Amino acid sequence: MGNSKSSIATHSLISDFKEITKMRLALSVVFSSVSGYLLGAETVDFKTLILLAFGGYFMVGASNAFNQIIEKDLDVLMNRTKNRPIPAGRMAVNTAFIIASIFTLLGIIILYSINKQTAMFGAISIFLYTCVYTPLKTKTPLAVFVGAIPGAIPFMLGWVAATDNFGIEPGTLFALQFFWQFPHFWAIGWFLFDDYKKGGFVMLPTGKQDKGTAVQILMYTIWTLIVSVIPVFGFTGKLELSVVAASIVFLLGLWMLYYAIRLFKLMTVQAAKQLMLVSVSYISLVQIVYVIDKFIR
Repeated sequence: MGNSKSSIATHSLISDFKEITKMRLALSVVFSSVSGYLLGAETVDFKTLILLAFGGYFMVGASNAFNQIIEKDLDVLMNRTKNRPIPAGRMAVNTAFIIASIFTLLGIIILYSINKQTAMFGAISIFLYTCVYTPLKTKTPLAVFVGAIPGAIPFMLGWVAATDNFGIEPGTLFALQFFWQFPHFWAIGWFLFDDYKKGGFVMLPTGKQDKGTAVQILMYTIWTLIVSVIPVFGFTGKLELSVVAASIVFLLGLWMLYYAIRLFKLMTVQAAKQLMLVSVSYISLVQIVYVIDKFIR
């Protein structure tokens, strides 16, 4: 009986740790960073790659833990967040703060061991997410714009980790993931509109599930599509894309655009949810196409 209780407690602890750091989200960010590294590296250094993965995970985990500390009183009000470790009473705020602080230090130290610029962008990311984006979420829809900056850093961060240089190449990777975040997060804001409202969050650009929001989702989807194929024209330095790869990326963009148009026409929660799911697949597939194209070109 004692072993059974201990096993349950351990499982709960691990589950809460994964929840406070948002492990699935953190791993997706690590995937973006690794993709950026593979694009920038002339020869792959697996030590650097591992350091980037761990450093990136720690930084994202820290941001998420700080976010949940700050929003603990609002998380209680929303169905999607009320069972998180802090509002549910399974984790003390002090415990979450210790985790977030340790993760911040480890993240910066590990990224600094790669190069100073990587550590700097990692620190900027956690600062903007925690100290600017999080407080703004209940005040203005512009919070999504601010949040899109740290959200776009990981893809770029990988290139900087590989080259110790910030130029047109990582800037293009940043722009791609920056524009992508608007249709992605506005789709989330649309289908979780009522729940966000309970917490006082203002996530949609017009504050409503209306045509104005749907039009902006369309516009940013188109911008995402345009930026995604720019490397094929040779304007982006060492970041190149073959015609075949650009065609695939363009078709992926049309796939996402189709669901953005569908949301504009139907204006439904289900259409928004479908766009969100497609957007998640889209960004991962585009990154995979970029990387594969580099190594087979």
